Amino acid sequence: MSLTELSNINAQNQSKDLWRQGNLIEVVIYDLSDTGDGVGRFDDRIVFVPDTVPGDRALVRLTYTKPQFARAKLYQLLTSSPHRIRPSCIVADKCGGCQWQHINYEYQLEAKQTLVVQALQRIGGFSNPPVNSVLAAPSALSYRNKATYPLGISAAGQVQAGYYQKNTHQLINLNQCPVQDSRLNPLLREVKQDIQNHNWQIYDEKHHKGQIRHLSLRIGRRTGEMLLTLVVKDWIPEIAVQAQEWLQRYPELVGVALNRNPDRTNAIFGQETRCIAGKAYLIEEFAGLQFQVRPETFFQVNTEIAEALLQEISQQLNLQGHEVLLDAYCGIGTFALPLAPQVRQAIGLELHPISVQQAQHNANLNHINNVTFQVGAVEKLLPQLKIVPDVVLLDPPRKGCDRTVIETLLQVQPSQIVYVSCKVATLARDLKLLCQTGYHLVRVQPADFFPQTSHVECAAFLVSS
Repeated sequence: MSLTELSNINAQNQSKDLWRQGNLIEVVIYDLSDTGDGVGRFDDRIVFVPDTVPGDRALVRLTYTKPQFARAKLYQLLTSSPHRIRPSCIVADKCGGCQWQHINYEYQLEAKQTLVVQALQRIGGFSNPPVNSVLAAPSALSYRNKATYPLGISAAGQVQAGYYQKNTHQLINLNQCPVQDSRLNPLLREVKQDIQNHNWQIYDEKHHKGQIRHLSLRIGRRTGEMLLTLVVKDWIPEIAVQAQEWLQRYPELVGVALNRNPDRTNAIFGQETRCIAGKAYLIEEFAGLQFQVRPETFFQVNTEIAEALLQEISQQLNLQGHEVLLDAYCGIGTFALPLAPQVRQAIGLELHPISVQQAQHNANLNHINNVTFQVGAVEKLLPQLKIVPDVVLLDPPRKGCDRTVIETLLQVQPSQIVYVSCKVATLARDLKLLCQTGYHLVRVQPADFFPQTSHVECAAFLVSS
Protein backbone atom coordinates (compact mmCIF):
# COMPACT_ATOMS: atom_id res chain seq x y z
CA MET A 1 0.00 0.00 0.00
CA SER A 2 1.39 3.39 -0.99
CA LEU A 3 1.57 6.38 1.35
CA THR A 4 -1.10 8.09 -0.76
CA GLU A 5 -3.49 5.14 -0.35
CA LEU A 6 -2.80 5.06 3.37
CA SER A 7 -3.48 8.80 3.65
CA ASN A 8 -6.77 8.32 1.79
CA ILE A 9 -7.84 5.57 4.21
CA ASN A 10 -6.95 7.74 7.19
CA ALA A 11 -8.89 10.64 5.73
CA GLN A 12 -11.95 8.46 5.08
CA ASN A 13 -11.75 7.00 8.59
CA GLN A 14 -11.80 10.46 10.14
CA SER A 15 -15.29 11.00 8.79
CA LYS A 16 -16.84 7.86 10.34
CA ASP A 17 -16.93 5.78 13.50
CA LEU A 18 -13.57 4.02 13.45
CA TRP A 19 -14.34 1.60 16.29
CA ARG A 20 -16.47 -0.64 14.12
CA GLN A 21 -15.93 -4.21 12.94
CA GLY A 22 -14.39 -4.32 9.47
CA ASN A 23 -12.67 -0.93 9.65
CA LEU A 24 -8.96 -0.46 9.01
CA ILE A 25 -6.99 1.36 11.68
CA GLU A 26 -3.31 2.06 12.25
CA VAL A 27 -1.69 0.85 15.49
CA VAL A 28 1.76 0.60 17.02
CA ILE A 29 2.33 -2.66 18.90
CA TYR A 30 3.89 -2.11 22.33
CA ASP A 31 3.36 -5.38 24.24
CA LEU A 32 2.43 -9.08 24.00
CA SER A 33 -0.58 -10.69 25.70
CA ASP A 34 -0.45 -13.97 27.61
CA THR A 35 -2.12 -15.64 24.62
CA GLY A 36 0.68 -14.47 22.33
CA ASP A 37 -1.11 -11.65 20.51
CA GLY A 38 0.47 -8.28 19.94
CA VAL A 39 -1.08 -5.46 21.96
CA GLY A 40 -1.65 -2.03 20.47
CA ARG A 41 -3.67 1.02 21.46
CA PHE A 42 -6.11 3.10 19.41
CA ASP A 43 -8.11 6.02 20.75
CA ASP A 44 -7.22 4.98 24.34
CA ARG A 45 -8.56 1.47 23.72
CA ILE A 46 -6.68 -1.83 23.55
CA VAL A 47 -6.36 -3.74 20.28
CA PHE A 48 -5.14 -7.37 20.20
CA VAL A 49 -3.46 -8.37 16.92
CA PRO A 50 -2.04 -11.87 16.27
CA ASP A 51 1.18 -12.22 14.25
CA THR A 52 2.58 -8.88 15.42
CA VAL A 53 5.61 -7.91 17.53
CA PRO A 54 6.28 -4.97 19.84
CA GLY A 55 7.77 -2.29 17.62
CA ASP A 56 5.56 -3.10 14.62
CA ARG A 57 3.54 -0.27 13.09
CA ALA A 58 0.69 -1.87 11.22
CA LEU A 59 -2.58 -1.38 9.43
CA VAL A 60 -5.06 -3.81 10.97
CA ARG A 61 -8.68 -4.73 10.29
CA LEU A 62 -11.02 -4.85 13.28
CA THR A 63 -12.69 -8.26 13.58
CA TYR A 64 -14.38 -7.92 17.00
CA THR A 65 -15.10 -4.78 18.98
CA LYS A 66 -16.17 -3.98 22.52
CA PRO A 67 -16.28 -0.55 24.21
CA GLN A 68 -12.84 -0.93 25.80
CA PHE A 69 -10.98 -3.37 23.53
CA ALA A 70 -10.98 -5.00 20.11
CA ARG A 71 -9.44 -7.86 18.21
CA ALA A 72 -7.98 -7.29 14.78
CA LYS A 73 -6.22 -9.03 11.92
CA LEU A 74 -2.95 -7.84 10.45
CA TYR A 75 -3.72 -6.20 7.11
CA GLN A 76 -0.39 -4.61 6.22
CA LEU A 77 2.90 -4.17 8.02
CA LEU A 78 3.95 -0.53 7.69
CA THR A 79 7.14 -0.65 9.79
CA SER A 80 8.74 -3.88 11.03
CA SER A 81 9.88 -4.39 14.59
CA PRO A 82 13.60 -5.06 15.09
CA HIS A 83 12.50 -8.26 16.86
CA ARG A 84 10.67 -9.61 13.80
CA ILE A 85 12.20 -12.50 11.84
CA ARG A 86 11.19 -14.80 8.99
CA PRO A 87 9.32 -17.86 10.36
CA SER A 88 10.91 -21.29 9.96
CA CYS A 89 7.60 -22.86 8.93
CA ILE A 90 5.86 -22.08 5.64
CA VAL A 91 2.42 -22.27 7.29
CA ALA A 92 3.35 -20.38 10.48
CA ASP A 93 0.85 -17.63 9.66
CA LYS A 94 -1.99 -20.18 9.47
CA CYS A 95 -1.16 -23.07 11.80
CA GLY A 96 -2.33 -22.74 15.39
CA GLY A 97 0.54 -24.82 16.79
CA CYS A 98 2.89 -21.84 17.27
CA GLN A 99 2.23 -18.16 17.90
CA TRP A 100 5.73 -16.68 17.90
CA GLN A 101 7.78 -18.05 15.02
CA HIS A 102 7.95 -14.50 13.66
CA ILE A 103 9.72 -13.27 16.84
CA ASN A 104 13.45 -13.74 17.41
CA TYR A 105 14.25 -16.14 20.23
CA GLU A 106 16.07 -13.68 22.50
CA TYR A 107 13.02 -11.43 22.57
CA GLN A 108 10.71 -14.41 23.17
CA LEU A 109 12.62 -15.05 26.40
CA GLU A 110 12.37 -11.41 27.45
CA ALA A 111 8.65 -11.38 26.69
CA LYS A 112 8.02 -14.50 28.75
CA GLN A 113 9.79 -13.08 31.76
CA THR A 114 7.63 -9.96 31.42
CA LEU A 115 4.46 -12.09 31.22
CA VAL A 116 5.40 -13.84 34.46
CA VAL A 117 6.16 -10.58 36.26
CA GLN A 118 2.94 -8.95 35.07
CA ALA A 119 0.77 -11.91 36.13
CA LEU A 120 2.35 -12.04 39.60
CA GLN A 121 1.79 -8.30 40.00
CA ARG A 122 -1.72 -8.15 38.57
CA ILE A 123 -3.19 -11.42 39.86
CA GLY A 124 -0.90 -12.32 42.74
CA GLY A 125 -0.53 -8.86 44.20
CA PHE A 126 3.27 -9.06 44.43
CA SER A 127 4.64 -5.54 43.97
CA ASN A 128 8.17 -6.65 43.11
CA PRO A 129 8.12 -10.40 42.40
CA PRO A 130 11.55 -12.11 42.48
CA VAL A 131 11.49 -13.45 38.91
CA ASN A 132 14.73 -14.71 37.37
CA SER A 133 15.59 -14.61 33.69
CA VAL A 134 13.97 -17.42 31.69
CA LEU A 135 15.99 -20.61 31.29
CA ALA A 136 16.55 -20.83 27.54
CA ALA A 137 15.89 -24.09 25.71
CA PRO A 138 19.05 -25.61 24.17
CA SER A 139 17.18 -25.61 20.86
CA ALA A 140 14.33 -23.31 19.89
CA LEU A 141 13.29 -25.76 17.15
CA SER A 142 13.01 -29.56 16.87
CA TYR A 143 12.54 -29.88 20.64
CA ARG A 144 9.19 -31.64 21.16
CA ASN A 145 9.45 -35.30 22.11
CA LYS A 146 5.74 -35.82 21.54
CA ALA A 147 3.27 -34.58 18.94
CA THR A 148 -0.40 -35.53 18.52
CA TYR A 149 -2.17 -34.56 15.32
CA PRO A 150 -5.88 -34.61 14.52
CA LEU A 151 -6.66 -36.25 11.19
CA GLY A 152 -8.97 -35.02 8.46
CA ILE A 153 -9.87 -35.33 4.79
CA SER A 154 -9.14 -32.63 2.21
CA ALA A 155 -11.65 -31.50 -0.41
CA ALA A 156 -9.78 -33.76 -2.85
CA GLY A 157 -10.20 -36.76 -0.54
CA GLN A 158 -6.62 -36.88 0.77
CA VAL A 159 -5.82 -37.85 4.36
CA GLN A 160 -4.45 -34.87 6.27
CA ALA A 161 -2.72 -34.47 9.62
CA GLY A 162 -1.78 -31.22 11.27
CA TYR A 163 -2.94 -28.51 13.63
CA TYR A 164 -6.03 -26.34 13.38
CA GLN A 165 -5.83 -22.90 11.84
CA LYS A 166 -5.86 -20.14 14.41
CA ASN A 167 -9.34 -19.50 15.83
CA THR A 168 -10.94 -22.03 13.46
CA HIS A 169 -11.58 -25.75 13.12
CA GLN A 170 -9.87 -25.83 9.73
CA LEU A 171 -7.05 -28.37 9.64
CA ILE A 172 -3.70 -27.17 8.28
CA ASN A 173 -2.00 -30.17 6.66
CA LEU A 174 1.63 -30.80 7.64
CA ASN A 175 4.27 -33.13 6.25
CA GLN A 176 6.83 -31.92 8.75
CA CYS A 177 6.80 -29.69 11.80
CA PRO A 178 9.82 -27.58 12.79
CA VAL A 179 9.15 -27.78 16.54
CA GLN A 180 8.77 -31.55 16.82
CA ASP A 181 11.88 -33.74 16.94
CA SER A 182 12.93 -33.92 13.28
CA ARG A 183 13.32 -37.70 13.51
CA LEU A 184 9.52 -37.94 13.69
CA ASN A 185 8.94 -36.13 10.39
CA PRO A 186 9.16 -39.21 8.12
CA LEU A 187 6.49 -40.96 10.19
CA LEU A 188 4.17 -37.96 10.01
CA ARG A 189 4.46 -37.80 6.24
CA GLU A 190 4.40 -41.52 5.41
CA VAL A 191 1.86 -42.88 7.90
CA LYS A 192 -0.76 -40.53 6.43
CA GLN A 193 -0.13 -42.11 3.04
CA ASP A 194 -0.43 -45.63 4.47
CA ILE A 195 -3.78 -44.74 6.01
CA GLN A 196 -4.84 -43.39 2.62
CA ASN A 197 -3.69 -46.55 0.82
CA HIS A 198 -5.65 -48.81 3.17
CA ASN A 199 -8.74 -46.62 2.86
CA TRP A 200 -9.26 -46.59 6.61
CA GLN A 201 -12.02 -44.14 7.38
CA ILE A 202 -11.09 -40.87 9.06
CA TYR A 203 -13.27 -39.82 11.97
CA ASP A 204 -15.87 -37.12 11.30
CA GLU A 205 -16.54 -35.41 14.62
CA LYS A 206 -19.57 -33.53 13.31
CA HIS A 207 -21.46 -36.74 12.51
CA HIS A 208 -19.55 -39.05 14.91
CA LYS A 209 -18.69 -41.40 12.04
CA GLY A 210 -15.46 -42.90 10.77
CA GLN A 211 -12.68 -44.49 12.77
CA ILE A 212 -9.22 -42.89 12.97
CA ARG A 213 -9.18 -39.71 15.04
CA HIS A 214 -5.56 -38.79 15.86
CA LEU A 215 -1.98 -39.75 15.08
CA SER A 216 0.34 -39.54 18.09
CA LEU A 217 4.13 -39.79 17.83
CA ARG A 218 6.59 -39.99 20.72
CA ILE A 219 10.39 -40.25 20.89
CA GLY A 220 13.03 -40.71 23.54
CA ARG A 221 15.35 -37.78 22.93
CA ARG A 222 18.35 -39.62 24.39
CA THR A 223 17.57 -43.16 23.23
CA GLY A 224 15.91 -42.46 19.87
CA GLU A 225 13.19 -45.02 20.62
CA MET A 226 9.82 -44.13 19.09
CA LEU A 227 6.16 -44.98 19.69
CA LEU A 228 3.34 -44.62 17.17
CA THR A 229 -0.25 -44.50 18.42
CA LEU A 230 -3.48 -44.20 16.45
CA VAL A 231 -6.50 -42.96 18.39
CA VAL A 232 -9.58 -44.73 17.00
CA LYS A 233 -13.31 -44.73 17.68
CA ASP A 234 -13.44 -48.54 17.57
CA TRP A 235 -10.80 -51.25 17.34
CA ILE A 236 -9.54 -51.93 13.80
CA PRO A 237 -7.97 -55.44 13.79
CA GLU A 238 -6.45 -55.12 10.31
CA ILE A 239 -4.13 -52.32 11.45
CA ALA A 240 -2.00 -55.00 13.18
CA VAL A 241 -0.57 -56.17 9.85
CA GLN A 242 0.43 -52.64 8.87
CA ALA A 243 1.86 -52.11 12.36
CA GLN A 244 4.34 -54.93 11.83
CA GLU A 245 5.36 -53.37 8.52
CA TRP A 246 5.94 -50.03 10.29
CA LEU A 247 8.27 -51.74 12.77
CA GLN A 248 10.27 -53.14 9.85
CA ARG A 249 10.37 -49.83 7.99
CA TYR A 250 11.44 -47.66 10.95
CA PRO A 251 14.22 -49.36 12.99
CA GLU A 252 13.83 -46.84 15.85
CA LEU A 253 10.11 -47.57 16.18
CA VAL A 254 9.75 -49.92 19.15
CA GLY A 255 5.96 -50.06 19.48
CA VAL A 256 2.64 -49.40 17.77
CA ALA A 257 -0.52 -48.94 19.83
CA LEU A 258 -4.20 -48.24 19.37
CA ASN A 259 -6.06 -46.07 21.83
CA ARG A 260 -9.84 -46.37 21.78
CA ASN A 261 -11.89 -43.20 22.28
CA PRO A 262 -15.54 -43.94 21.37
CA ASP A 263 -16.97 -40.76 22.91
CA ARG A 264 -18.11 -37.48 21.45
CA THR A 265 -15.51 -35.41 23.22
CA ASN A 266 -12.65 -32.98 22.76
CA ALA A 267 -10.40 -35.24 24.85
CA ILE A 268 -7.80 -36.87 22.63
CA PHE A 269 -7.15 -40.17 24.42
CA GLY A 270 -9.72 -42.65 25.63
CA GLN A 271 -9.46 -45.00 28.61
CA GLU A 272 -8.07 -48.11 26.89
CA THR A 273 -4.80 -48.57 25.00
CA ARG A 274 -3.67 -51.77 23.28
CA CYS A 275 -0.17 -52.46 22.00
CA ILE A 276 -0.58 -54.20 18.62
CA ALA A 277 3.10 -54.51 17.65
CA GLY A 278 6.38 -54.30 19.54
CA LYS A 279 6.47 -52.83 23.06
CA ALA A 280 3.86 -50.78 24.92
CA TYR A 281 6.44 -48.23 25.99
CA LEU A 282 9.69 -46.54 25.03
CA ILE A 283 12.74 -46.02 27.21
CA GLU A 284 13.98 -42.48 27.83
CA GLU A 285 16.98 -41.35 29.84
CA PHE A 286 16.25 -38.41 32.12
CA ALA A 287 18.40 -36.94 34.90
CA GLY A 288 20.64 -39.99 34.89
CA LEU A 289 17.72 -42.42 35.24
CA GLN A 290 15.81 -44.64 32.85
CA PHE A 291 12.09 -44.08 32.41
CA GLN A 292 9.47 -46.21 30.73
CA VAL A 293 7.07 -43.87 28.92
CA ARG A 294 3.76 -45.13 27.53
CA PRO A 295 1.68 -43.52 24.75
CA GLU A 296 -0.96 -42.06 27.06
CA THR A 297 1.06 -41.09 30.14
CA PHE A 298 2.29 -37.56 30.79
CA PHE A 299 5.97 -36.79 30.35
CA GLN A 300 7.44 -33.32 29.86
CA VAL A 301 7.58 -32.60 26.11
CA ASN A 302 10.93 -30.80 26.33
CA THR A 303 13.37 -33.26 27.87
CA GLU A 304 16.42 -31.01 28.03
CA ILE A 305 14.83 -27.96 29.62
CA ALA A 306 12.91 -30.17 32.08
CA GLU A 307 16.29 -31.47 33.25
CA ALA A 308 17.59 -27.92 33.58
CA LEU A 309 14.60 -26.92 35.71
CA LEU A 310 14.99 -30.03 37.85
CA GLN A 311 18.61 -29.03 38.48
CA GLU A 312 17.47 -25.57 39.59
CA ILE A 313 14.94 -27.17 41.96
CA SER A 314 17.57 -29.47 43.44
CA GLN A 315 20.03 -26.63 43.99
CA GLN A 316 17.43 -24.35 45.57
CA LEU A 317 16.11 -27.03 47.94
CA ASN A 318 19.63 -27.98 49.10
CA LEU A 319 18.36 -31.30 50.46
CA GLN A 320 20.41 -32.85 53.26
CA GLY A 321 19.18 -36.43 53.18
CA HIS A 322 16.90 -36.40 56.24
CA GLU A 323 13.83 -34.80 54.65
CA VAL A 324 10.47 -36.25 53.69
CA LEU A 325 9.55 -35.11 50.17
CA LEU A 326 5.97 -35.10 48.88
CA ASP A 327 5.49 -34.86 45.10
CA ALA A 328 1.86 -33.98 44.42
CA TYR A 329 0.65 -34.59 40.84
CA CYS A 330 3.73 -36.78 40.38
CA GLY A 331 2.87 -38.39 37.02
CA ILE A 332 5.30 -41.20 36.22
CA GLY A 333 7.81 -39.92 38.79
CA THR A 334 9.63 -37.47 36.53
CA PHE A 335 10.72 -35.22 39.42
CA ALA A 336 10.15 -37.50 42.42
CA LEU A 337 12.53 -40.24 41.31
CA PRO A 338 15.61 -38.05 40.61
CA LEU A 339 15.07 -36.23 43.93
CA ALA A 340 14.40 -39.39 45.99
CA PRO A 341 18.09 -40.32 46.50
CA GLN A 342 18.60 -36.89 48.11
CA VAL A 343 15.97 -37.42 50.86
CA ARG A 344 15.06 -39.95 53.53
CA GLN A 345 11.62 -40.69 52.07
CA ALA A 346 9.66 -39.60 48.98
CA ILE A 347 5.91 -39.90 48.43
CA GLY A 348 4.13 -39.38 45.12
CA LEU A 349 0.42 -38.63 44.67
CA GLU A 350 -1.23 -39.04 41.27
CA LEU A 351 -4.81 -39.29 40.02
CA HIS A 352 -4.19 -41.61 37.05
CA PRO A 353 -3.63 -45.30 37.91
CA ILE A 354 -1.60 -46.04 34.76
CA SER A 355 0.83 -43.25 35.62
CA VAL A 356 1.25 -44.60 39.15
CA GLN A 357 1.95 -48.07 37.75
CA GLN A 358 4.60 -46.56 35.50
CA ALA A 359 6.06 -44.53 38.36
CA GLN A 360 6.44 -47.62 40.53
CA HIS A 361 7.94 -49.57 37.65
CA ASN A 362 10.39 -46.73 37.00
CA ALA A 363 11.39 -46.77 40.67
CA ASN A 364 12.07 -50.51 40.44
CA LEU A 365 13.91 -50.08 37.14
CA ASN A 366 16.30 -47.63 38.80
CA HIS A 367 16.55 -49.49 42.14
CA ILE A 368 15.05 -46.59 44.10
CA ASN A 369 13.54 -48.04 47.26
CA ASN A 370 12.64 -45.03 49.41
CA VAL A 371 9.68 -43.82 47.34
CA THR A 372 6.01 -44.84 47.46
CA PHE A 373 3.15 -43.82 45.18
CA GLN A 374 -0.55 -43.43 45.92
CA VAL A 375 -3.45 -43.29 43.46
CA GLY A 376 -6.09 -40.62 43.91
CA ALA A 377 -6.95 -36.95 43.73
CA VAL A 378 -4.40 -34.81 45.56
CA GLU A 379 -7.14 -32.80 47.29
CA LYS A 380 -8.43 -36.06 48.84
CA LEU A 381 -5.12 -37.79 49.57
CA LEU A 382 -3.20 -34.85 51.01
CA PRO A 383 -5.41 -34.29 54.10
CA GLN A 384 -5.23 -38.04 54.86
CA LEU A 385 -1.43 -38.30 54.97
CA LYS A 386 -0.14 -39.77 58.22
CA ILE A 387 3.24 -38.08 57.84
CA VAL A 388 4.14 -34.39 57.72
CA PRO A 389 6.42 -33.65 54.74
CA ASP A 390 9.35 -31.27 55.01
CA VAL A 391 9.22 -30.38 51.31
CA VAL A 392 6.22 -30.37 48.97
CA LEU A 393 6.54 -30.28 45.20
CA LEU A 394 3.38 -29.18 43.40
CA ASP A 395 2.99 -29.70 39.65
CA PRO A 396 -0.76 -29.38 39.01
CA PRO A 397 -2.57 -29.18 35.66
CA ARG A 398 -3.28 -25.81 34.04
CA LYS A 399 -6.26 -25.14 36.30
CA GLY A 400 -3.93 -25.00 39.30
CA CYS A 401 -4.45 -26.45 42.78
CA ASP A 402 -7.80 -27.24 44.30
CA ARG A 403 -8.55 -24.88 47.22
CA THR A 404 -8.45 -27.86 49.59
CA VAL A 405 -4.82 -28.47 48.65
CA ILE A 406 -3.88 -24.88 49.50
CA GLU A 407 -5.77 -25.01 52.81
CA THR A 408 -4.14 -28.31 53.79
CA LEU A 409 -0.66 -27.00 53.05
CA LEU A 410 -1.33 -23.94 55.20
CA GLN A 411 -2.34 -26.25 58.05
CA VAL A 412 0.53 -28.73 57.66
CA GLN A 413 3.17 -26.01 57.03
CA PRO A 414 5.97 -27.87 55.25
CA SER A 415 9.17 -25.83 55.51
CA GLN A 416 9.57 -25.55 51.73
CA ILE A 417 7.16 -25.64 48.79
CA VAL A 418 8.12 -25.77 45.13
CA TYR A 419 5.21 -24.93 42.84
CA VAL A 420 5.81 -25.92 39.20
CA SER A 421 3.23 -24.45 36.87
CA CYS A 422 2.49 -24.38 33.15
CA LYS A 423 0.00 -21.49 33.49
CA VAL A 424 1.24 -18.37 35.22
CA ALA A 425 -2.26 -16.98 35.89
CA THR A 426 -3.26 -19.90 38.13
CA LEU A 427 0.21 -19.93 39.66
CA ALA A 428 -0.18 -16.28 40.65
CA ARG A 429 -3.64 -16.96 42.10
CA ASP A 430 -2.40 -19.85 44.24
CA LEU A 431 0.78 -18.08 45.35
CA LYS A 432 -1.34 -15.19 46.58
CA LEU A 433 -3.29 -17.58 48.81
CA LEU A 434 -0.15 -19.29 50.14
CA CYS A 435 1.66 -16.03 50.85
CA GLN A 436 -1.24 -14.30 52.58
CA THR A 437 -0.76 -16.51 55.63
CA GLY A 438 2.21 -18.76 56.14
CA TYR A 439 4.69 -18.48 53.26
CA HIS A 440 7.21 -16.14 51.70
CA LEU A 441 7.98 -16.20 47.97
CA VAL A 442 11.75 -16.51 47.62
CA ARG A 443 12.25 -16.93 43.91
CA VAL A 444 10.46 -17.70 40.65
CA GLN A 445 12.42 -19.48 37.93
CA PRO A 446 10.72 -19.46 34.50
CA ALA A 447 11.84 -22.07 31.95
CA ASP A 448 11.14 -22.16 28.24
CA PHE A 449 9.53 -25.56 27.74
CA PHE A 450 7.67 -24.34 24.64
CA PRO A 451 9.77 -22.14 22.31
CA GLN A 452 7.84 -20.44 19.48
CA THR A 453 4.73 -20.21 21.70
CA SER A 454 3.59 -17.86 24.44
CA HIS A 455 3.52 -20.67 27.02
CA VAL A 456 6.00 -20.54 29.88
CA GLU A 457 6.71 -22.98 32.70
CA CYS A 458 7.70 -21.70 36.14
CA ALA A 459 9.06 -23.06 39.40
CA ALA A 460 8.14 -20.88 42.38
CA PHE A 461 10.05 -21.42 45.62
CA LEU A 462 8.38 -20.69 48.95
CA VAL A 463 9.59 -20.99 52.54
CA SER A 464 7.52 -21.10 55.68
CA SER A 465 7.46 -17.67 57.30
